[in-house]
Amino acid sequence: MALHFERAEYDARRDRLMIEMADKKLDAVLLFAQESMYWLTGYDTFGFCFFQCLVVKADGSMVLLTRSADLRQARHTSTLDNIVVWTDRDGANPALELRNLLNDLDLLGARIGIEYDTHGLTAYNGRRLDEQMQTFGQIADASGIVSRLRLFKSPAEIKKAEKAAALADDALDAALKIIKQGADEGAILAAMQGAIFAGGGDYPANEFIIGSGADALLCRYKAGRRKLTKNDQLTLEWAGVFHHYHAPMMRTVLTGKVSKRHQELYDASLAALLAVEKAMTPGNTFGDVFDAHARIMEAHGLTKHRLNACGYSVGARFTPSWMDMPMFYQGNPEPIAPDMTLFAHMIIMDSETETAMCLGRTYLTTDSQPRPLSRHDLDLIVK
Repeated sequence: MALHFERAEYDARRDRLMIEMADKKLDAVLLFAQESMYWLTGYDTFGFCFFQCLVVKADGSMVLLTRSADLRQARHTSTLDNIVVWTDRDGANPALELRNLLNDLDLLGARIGIEYDTHGLTAYNGRRLDEQMQTFGQIADASGIVSRLRLFKSPAEIKKAEKAAALADDALDAALKIIKQGADEGAILAAMQGAIFAGGGDYPANEFIIGSGADALLCRYKAGRRKLTKNDQLTLEWAGVFHHYHAPMMRTVLTGKVSKRHQELYDASLAALLAVEKAMTPGNTFGDVFDAHARIMEAHGLTKHRLNACGYSVGARFTPSWMDMPMFYQGNPEPIAPDMTLFAHMIIMDSETETAMCLGRTYLTTDSQPRPLSRHDLDLIVK
């Protein structure tokens, strides 16, 4: 089997889930998030674009319902022994086959939690699932159970995050070698992703973000490439990825001369990130971290140019996004605790002057101040 952790690690994760299930009086949970399946068993696939479900009973036993294309994938990459295949055919209803499986598992009338909040369960399949379950048992929304367990990283997971962060640094090093006037965005992307692959890393859960000129104000990937000009701005958001664990970084790199507005925005972004670091300590909440960012932005007169969130948890994630919960936004009561891997980004987009400035890196929380996982400093990069 192609497992990335010791079996004892997976056993400990299963036991943590069983404690949560007992606390919530659940006889079983139906997991649809690929992250949940990977975390619990090692199962590694993009087959969650189709209907599949990991059934976990209160006694810790597990059964995976999936398609034939993922049968060998599950056998090779996971700890799972019990794998059931539903058959692709005209008029197939895998939700009905799941209900029949649950009946075979003696769960009729049981209290069953369902992981609804995931890209692994489309609205269409969710409706079909509800149709089958409404008369089968007592249904509860169990969306946040495994995702919150994943928030706290084990020592073995921290090593994965550290490796991912080293790959993110390698990607930046590769980009900086070729960023200059006339450089092509496509070549920059190729260098960054190539460095990660060459270092043993993986595809990211979402596309790297790259944009120069006016496109530097975008914080999502878009199609289309351009070449850098003499005095240009290039926004990059990328992640080192190792065994699906992500360590994102973000920078706005300048070519040529630094404009007065760029310097102003950089000074604000640096001050905000340093304030966020001070707030990212036990005793504070995710909302407190956002407030630290917002206060600095307000002090610099940049409230209308900032975003309404300034980061989020990261870990082992799958398409379509490496963003995990919880996020740094106003009023989020989730406490900061040790052994979280958190990405903080200061994003300033001044549409009035078409000026961008972004600064971000991944941290490991501790008993006191967080530890940056990147070896790179926070200096303004000018090429």
